[in-house]
Amino acid sequence: MATFVIVGAGLAGAKAAQTLREEGFDGEIVLIGAETERPYERPPLSKEYLQGRSEREKIFVHSSEWYADNSVDLRLGTRVTRIEPDHHLVRLGDGSRQPYDKLLIATGATPRRLPGPAHYLRTVQDSEALKERFAATPRVLVVGASWIGLETAAAARAAGCEVTVVEPEPTALNGALGPELGALFARLHAGKGVDLRFGTAAAEITGTGVRLSSGERLTADMVIVGIGAVPEVGLAREAGLDVAHGIRTDAALRTSHPDVYAAGDVAESFHPLYGRHLRVEHWANALHGGPVAARSMLGQDVVHDLVPYFYTDQYELGMEFSGVIEGYDEIVYRGEPESLEFIAYWLRGGRVIAGMNVNVWDVVDEIQELIRSGVIVDQKELSSG
Repeated sequence: MATFVIVGAGLAGAKAAQTLREEGFDGEIVLIGAETERPYERPPLSKEYLQGRSEREKIFVHSSEWYADNSVDLRLGTRVTRIEPDHHLVRLGDGSRQPYDKLLIATGATPRRLPGPAHYLRTVQDSEALKERFAATPRVLVVGASWIGLETAAAARAAGCEVTVVEPEPTALNGALGPELGALFARLHAGKGVDLRFGTAAAEITGTGVRLSSGERLTADMVIVGIGAVPEVGLAREAGLDVAHGIRTDAALRTSHPDVYAAGDVAESFHPLYGRHLRVEHWANALHGGPVAARSMLGQDVVHDLVPYFYTDQYELGMEFSGVIEGYDEIVYRGEPESLEFIAYWLRGGRVIAGMNVNVWDVVDEIQELIRSGVIVDQKELSSG
């Protein structure tokens, strides 16, 4: 009987285990997670769960009974210390060894950290700690106008906290959306009373706040750092797998070793649509990548080629984003951005490469089809709908 081991008990790992059973795999499945919580989804941690609008049970991928009912050996609070692909085994923190026939690495990513006393948001415990602190309405200073930074700032404002955001770029989400749409999110937060400090970095985090690169000191009761994440590639690199910005895989999520696969935040996969390797940290990549990896492990002919997708909820703004803006030379709008009800299309050479629908729903498929088609669009038709 074959044994499939999954290292990383997050969304990608849990969905891979589910797919293996749904596809008829009757061998042993071992799902190993360093956290003590069973697999859960991370987006609510900076959105509805952080704001107290969702119950804890709703964040979990499966019920507590699902793993036993489906003969998935879920080992929580367990660290993998070494992967030995040539021997087809993983070594665990307690000194034991777990053999495998096929291995999936879904170890995710960890927040980039700064020296000094600060809070980070990655785990359910992080979210609960922030929620508890927000209830006391402290003065909150957020380092980084990233998605996590801005969603955390919105949650803090909703709790009645005084909030300052520090960001070295000229506006919010500058790398993710470009300056035009990043500025819209900046105006949204400024209109809610957030003190935005762009063009300056946190030079030092102290027990009473932050010293900026400009020399100015800002006081706060708590500092939250949201400056991106780093993929957990240490095990893969030590195992001799091909690692660049993440664990390199082909379009079927196979790594440089034929019996080892990677999915989710940790994977830098070849994307046929873009003709190059991409590492995508967003929720949808884990949701769909886990099942693709599972089918690939079973020998099925599969390709992980979904258009990158992301969503956010901040105040009254709900948004879905598809694609990659890299190299865009123009933005076309359908609707007025200041109304917070519009669609933005990023174009390169007359072709749609990304799209964002703000408070406009049921259009993601249409946007993604435009991206996939690669056709030169009629801009007047695009803007009028």
